[in-house]
Amino acid sequence: MLPQLGPKDFEFPAIMLSGNVDHGMYLHFKNALSTAPQAGLVAVEISTLGGDPEIARMMGEDIRFLSDLYPDRRLVFLGKTAVYSAGATFMSFFARENRYVTRGTRIMIHERSITKQIHLSGPLSTCIASLKATINEIEASIAIQNEGFANLVLGSQINIDDLIEKATENWYLEANEACALGLVEAVL
Repeated sequence: MLPQLGPKDFEFPAIMLSGNVDHGMYLHFKNALSTAPQAGLVAVEISTLGGDPEIARMMGEDIRFLSDLYPDRRLVFLGKTAVYSAGATFMSFFARENRYVTRGTRIMIHERSITKQIHLSGPLSTCIASLKATINEIEASIAIQNEGFANLVLGSQINIDDLIEKATENWYLEANEACALGLVEAVL
């Protein structure tokens, strides 16, 4: 069991992220991560209204990979003010005991979305292949989304089916509610 952290532990975060989760944030994150200590506490602070879920997954995979590579280093998440959408995806890569939020922070979890027009033209077998490709894309995206949801609820009082249901309507949680449900370790 890891010791619970307090506000002083987050006084000078090694990595500070804010804004849209995009390629620019990823480059800043990778640069800051490369200069972070390889042992001890490394706080990763984020405030975001969302962005690209695949960029969030890339950042999260870096957290997962480096946590395994450097077991003497404790990478800890600190959400400030807003942890929406891709921010919650990123948070899911941190072990529950390494997730913290500040007072008043809101977390928003929702399903992935797609906007796509399908234009069918040509031989019928080609039309079927185009439709099947779109269905495959949607099914793969749902599987990826649900993997993240499963990581997010691990060790909490929320089960995956409840989260999937709530995510269809953009589920907003206040910091204390997220803590009471066990999605984060503590509110600072």
